[in-house]
Amino acid sequence: MLMDTSDEQLASAAATGDRVAFTLLLQRHYDRVFGLSFRLTGNRAEAEDLTQDICAALPVKLRNWRGDARFTTWLYRVVVNATHDLRRRQATRAKASNGWGDWELARQDEIVTEREAMDWLTGAMARLSPELRDTVALVLGEEMTQGEAAVVLGLSEGTVAWRMSEVKKKLRAMAAAETKI
Repeated sequence: MLMDTSDEQLASAAATGDRVAFTLLLQRHYDRVFGLSFRLTGNRAEAEDLTQDICAALPVKLRNWRGDARFTTWLYRVVVNATHDLRRRQATRAKASNGWGDWELARQDEIVTEREAMDWLTGAMARLSPELRDTVALVLGEEMTQGEAAVVLGLSEGTVAWRMSEVKKKLRAMAAAETKI
């Protein structure tokens, strides 16, 4: 008996929660929804996902069906709208990901540059006298003030300041010598 029922009558019944009517509507129109989804997306996997999403949303959407047009016309509009929504989401994702690769490449370059600078500094520090190396390790490495480093080293703050000045001179000279090579 339900097989002879029109789509519009089934849609009205499904809109009020009739599961049998809803199931019959899906059986009648699932292939039609998939076919249109496939033609609109051009991609089988996207069409399958879109069809599943549409079928899952149909019970809620049917509550808004007024019966002004044939059910199939309304259903086509649902599929077209869902496809448009999918395209908008994809465009938003594509726009958001634009530049991401460039940013990551720049970040990787920055990491390499920082590592090279740190390697150079480590090598340059090894060429300093132990006294200068100890001073730099405390002031720059441990972020101590010159006064704090002076207390740790048992020196005057002025001596620590002089050592830091010497370190800067020596590092500049090493860098200059390497750039001439």
